[in-house]
Amino acid sequence: MQNKFIVSAAFLGALTVALGAFGAHALKQLVSEQALTTYETAVRYQFYHVFALAITGILYANNPNKLIRNAGVFFMIGITLFSGSLYTLTYIAYSGNSSLSWVGPITPIGGLFLILGWIQLGLGLKRTN
Repeated sequence: MQNKFIVSAAFLGALTVALGAFGAHALKQLVSEQALTTYETAVRYQFYHVFALAITGILYANNPNKLIRNAGVFFMIGITLFSGSLYTLTYIAYSGNSSLSWVGPITPIGGLFLILGWIQLGLGLKRTN
């Protein structure tokens, strides 16, 4: 399982750099300042949690317990829901496609998964000491 976390972090990290570059060079000419801020928040939180996911994989290799495993799973779900919903909201701002406007309430659910990931990681590490 730790290898899946580390491999996922590597690919998500590469994707994050690509998305950040797209936002810095192309997107700012296409969307409003508010939409760009939303996009930048998605990239920033994705990048933070890519590192968290990689560290979780390393920690799980040395301390394999359910809580640390849950942390990795929650980080992946959180990245998908939190950043994914913000990317979608940016797309809505660009395209005007309001049929996806239901995505907005998913963002805090993704944030909750990120918070739960950190809590699970802390509890999992506490359990190993």
